[in-house]
Amino acid sequence: MNVLITGASIAGPALAWWLHRFGMAVTVVERAPAFRDGGQNIDVRGAGRTVLERMGLFEAVKAHGTGEQGLVFVDENNATVAEFDEADLGSNSFTAELEILRGDLARLLYEHSRAHVTYRFGDYIKAVEETSEGVIVTFAHGEPQRFDLVVVAEGANSATRQLLFGAEVTRKPYDLYVAYFTIARGEHDHELARTYNAPGGRGVCLRPDNQGTTRALLTLQQEAAGYEDLSPEEQKDLLQARFADAGWETPRVLEGLACADDFYFEFVSQVKLDRWAQGRVVLTGDAAWCAGPFGVGTTEALVGAYVLAGELRQHPSDYRAAFAAYERLMRPYVAQGQDVPKLAPRLANPQSELGIAVQHTVLRVAAVPGIRQVVGKLAAPPTDAIELPDYEHAGG
Repeated sequence: MNVLITGASIAGPALAWWLHRFGMAVTVVERAPAFRDGGQNIDVRGAGRTVLERMGLFEAVKAHGTGEQGLVFVDENNATVAEFDEADLGSNSFTAELEILRGDLARLLYEHSRAHVTYRFGDYIKAVEETSEGVIVTFAHGEPQRFDLVVVAEGANSATRQLLFGAEVTRKPYDLYVAYFTIARGEHDHELARTYNAPGGRGVCLRPDNQGTTRALLTLQQEAAGYEDLSPEEQKDLLQARFADAGWETPRVLEGLACADDFYFEFVSQVKLDRWAQGRVVLTGDAAWCAGPFGVGTTEALVGAYVLAGELRQHPSDYRAAFAAYERLMRPYVAQGQDVPKLAPRLANPQSELGIAVQHTVLRVAAVPGIRQVVGKLAAPPTDAIELPDYEHAGG
């Protein structure tokens, strides 16, 4: 079977490795002109860890960890409000055992697969024509090619999904804007991530990395206002104005924002579709089910890649049966990951000083020994709730 995957971040290279392992020929096309490093802190949990172990990548991913050891909530004077330490809570809590930069994980997956997979950078799909014998793909560059199947493994704003599925896609908004970028390491930055709230639904989070810098997040809780359509420079100007009086270490964060070259800004929403397959085209990862930045995206991308490849191995002559089995197994798992109430960003980003005071009181109680272990488990995303088949040792 000859498979085309579009997207070379997490889901695409992981899927490519598994497809090759199960005896298929794979091409990965990526719009970016070269492999893309960079990106913010992500984590792998539960079933995603199992997939990495089966790929032989667990130790490599662990060795490339950011070093984050937990999460501390602070006030405007940098005094600790509540601390949730990974050593106390275990890996299934606010901080996972496998905390890694997106670019580091993507590179590990890319390097793990590139010897056996054709990567085609600087290109993208312009049209897909299905025939009785396969799919004729027209690219932006080069001649059309025939493939047996096409897998869209792009991000939440996938252009290829929009091209092929169009109005079928719905987005569930979370009334939250998030900006991600890298700043210089400060004297108070350490192995614990620190998060701070200011009135007006504003939040600042600083997370450690393994490169001697600090990964910054600015969150703004409000309904969609079109900020996502502004240019990056206009978005930076907006954040400079909105966070100018936020207090704490925000001035240093805004100074870093001004010169950040890895700035990314989004309006948080979930991707929902009634079907993930259309003929010989199938979706996976964020293109199919983006849950937003709530701790499950990377894990579900790895699990989805493994399950899709495994079901294609199990049904080598019937891709429709493979796609159906893939959806049957993944949909309940994805539904759990997407089960985040719309109220959650409001609670995490209070609008008033009173709201912040109430939040701090709740956090202090939650951090009491004996209670915090329970809170950590409740706060952890549901990443174990799937029984992974052993496709390598099954028939097919």
